[in-house]
Amino acid sequence: MTRRTVEMALSTPGLDAEGRPIGVPLGVAGSEDAQLPDALAGEHMLLNIGPQHPATHGVLRLVVELEGEVVQRVIPHIGYLHSGFEKLGEYRHYNQIIPLTDRTDYLAPMANNVALALAVEKLMGIEITERCKVLRVIACEMSRIISHIVWLGTTGIDLGAFTPFLWSFQERERIYNLQEAWTGARLTTSLTRVGGMMADIPEGWDAGLRAFTETFPKVLDEVDTMFSRNAIWCGRTQGVGAMAAEDAINYSLTGPMLRASGVDYDVRKDRPYLDYETYDFEVPIGEHGDIYDRYMVRLEEMYQSNRILQQALDRLKPGPINVDDPRVILPPKSRAMSDMEAMIFHFKQVMEGIKPPAGEVYLGVENPKGELGYYFVSDGTAKPVRWRIRPPAFVNLAALPKLCEGALLADVIAINASVDIVMGEIDR
Repeated sequence: MTRRTVEMALSTPGLDAEGRPIGVPLGVAGSEDAQLPDALAGEHMLLNIGPQHPATHGVLRLVVELEGEVVQRVIPHIGYLHSGFEKLGEYRHYNQIIPLTDRTDYLAPMANNVALALAVEKLMGIEITERCKVLRVIACEMSRIISHIVWLGTTGIDLGAFTPFLWSFQERERIYNLQEAWTGARLTTSLTRVGGMMADIPEGWDAGLRAFTETFPKVLDEVDTMFSRNAIWCGRTQGVGAMAAEDAINYSLTGPMLRASGVDYDVRKDRPYLDYETYDFEVPIGEHGDIYDRYMVRLEEMYQSNRILQQALDRLKPGPINVDDPRVILPPKSRAMSDMEAMIFHFKQVMEGIKPPAGEVYLGVENPKGELGYYFVSDGTAKPVRWRIRPPAFVNLAALPKLCEGALLADVIAINASVDIVMGEIDR
């Protein structure tokens, strides 16, 4: 018996010298005099989840402080990926930064490419062509569907549902086939260029996307039937990891995380770009801010992205995809090999890069995980002085400790999945 137990026993009425309640068998509940002695009280336990763990969705380490199975505190540890994208960008021409954006949120590479091109174009005062705008909208909404469909399948796996994972990844594969036909790559697309696009869509590509938009809602209907009124799914998600609207705003949450808490904010509506204000779509809003609302918001967003894709296909008219400025866009290879002026422009742009005026710019877009912002500081040379990313996953992850307070250990996995993080843009 420890010194503390003896002192407690001597100073506390109703306890014997061994620290046991007098007249009450040990472990018998229901008596007002029954007390659990400190000698038997449990200590808080620290549990490491990750950094190598399938449920952390990347090299994320969560240090969880538990009292029994109840979470007292969660401390996320990041920095295991060692990417250094922002610093790398300071040593590259603006178009050479585009491949780095593929590797931040690697579930939405085309949307990242678009965001960077828009930021530099805003700094340079470039107005892109109509066809380029429509193609970029298509790229962004395809990325939104890819990201949400991967989230849906992997979150289902985390909570024990396997069949929707197969459905979702089958649809993802269909989009990846379209993405590969357009860019030549499935993951690292590098689609955009400052002032335009890397390439136009191939012949017949729009018909393939049209076919996808006609059948994709049926798959979402099946997922809705499987999950939305499923007792197990509802029990694991409703009322779990809830965050009020005021807290969501204070944590600077964006995207589905913010809208699930009832805050009506979408960059496409509130600060439109690429003529999004002319498209007919709704912004789904939740009410309770729990895992279930985040699921419903992302599910409905895929329906809305499908609507936007159909409208964009209707608007797709023939025309140039690049601005007519040889100081920004490389001349065609055939001209560069046959025309001296075109060869000079080609050489100067490849060797010296495009040179925005001195200044700074910030541009935010509505990425699948929230507001992705790119901030550039230019000194008038071909390389930025500073490239700063505002990554939605990094900001949203900061709310994880509050979301997990008071939850059960098993709920930490579901809550972490509902945040929808990607380590590429967290460890940037």
